[in-house]
Amino acid sequence: MAQTSKNNTVVGVFDDYSTAERVAQDLTNAGIPRNSIEVKSNFRTGAAGRSQSEEEHEGGISGFFHRMFGGDDDEHGHYAEAVRRGSAVVCVTAPQEQLDEAVEIMNSAGAIDIDRRVAAYREAGYERHDPTAPPYSYDDAVRERERLRGSAAEQGASIPVIEEELQVGKRVVQRGGVRVYSHVVEKPVEESVELREEHVRVERRPADRPVDKGDMARLRDQSVEVTETSEEPVIQKRARVREEVVVGKETTRRTEQVRDTVRRTEVEVERLGKGGDQDYTSDFRRDYEKRYGASGAGYETIAPAYEYGYSSANNPKYRGKSWSDVESDLRTDYEQRQPNSSWEKTKDAVRYGWEKVTGRR
Repeated sequence: MAQTSKNNTVVGVFDDYSTAERVAQDLTNAGIPRNSIEVKSNFRTGAAGRSQSEEEHEGGISGFFHRMFGGDDDEHGHYAEAVRRGSAVVCVTAPQEQLDEAVEIMNSAGAIDIDRRVAAYREAGYERHDPTAPPYSYDDAVRERERLRGSAAEQGASIPVIEEELQVGKRVVQRGGVRVYSHVVEKPVEESVELREEHVRVERRPADRPVDKGDMARLRDQSVEVTETSEEPVIQKRARVREEVVVGKETTRRTEQVRDTVRRTEVEVERLGKGGDQDYTSDFRRDYEKRYGASGAGYETIAPAYEYGYSSANNPKYRGKSWSDVESDLRTDYEQRQPNSSWEKTKDAVRYGWEKVTGRR
């Protein structure tokens, strides 16, 4: 991770010199003057890729960082320690408006988080930078990088992918009801009934006829009773069921469309530059053998094309674009950089380097 020091300077640490040089070129392509960019590394470590002729830059590395970070001995010591162990440092001094782009370019190329790297140093007993300590050899630097890859302090953080699911259930909700009750009411009624009455009537009728035998038989004491009867109304009530009120429930079903929003975590993975060209050297060589091996051209003549495609894919202005989108621009730029090289012969190598970084290989 690139960090900003005083005086509008951005500092980025990289695992090897070739990556640092490529970052310097990308910064230059972005419009930052080359004399505003410094690359510092330990020339004695062969992995840095520097020659003995550059030894004069090495002597004052601690002083260089001391001047950059002022009186903070720990901070400038950490950067000097990274260089001692085989890392390379890119320093950019530029106007404030160009610093953000410089930080983005460095981070895209895989700049190291110096605080996390120092924590990894401490796991092996490091306390503070010793200016008198000898620099790492190539083998020492390789072993150190292998150790750092397994260091807990260098492990990457994980980003959980979270997705919400819509779960629709049912619950019973009281919506109302019916209460049925009864009470007794009275009302007057009237009916007509026909009644019969009997009345005894005594009637005397004059007679003048001779007495016959029958009459003589009734000539004695006798009595006759006749009973009078009459009818009177008798009231009797009888209950009958005229109607039934039935209270019950019926169940109906309906389908209701439920709408809501759910969230999820989208994780975008952007391929960053790995720790130097040596990460892809074996891939480049295999492709070279397959594609150019029979042509008689040495690998050294084709290697710049692979490296150009690799570095161009890390350039922020090309991020997110496909090969077909950038081929024309890359051809123009490549022919200006390599006037003695034929684009038609090397474009497949450039494309391979590009697609290796962008993940299409």
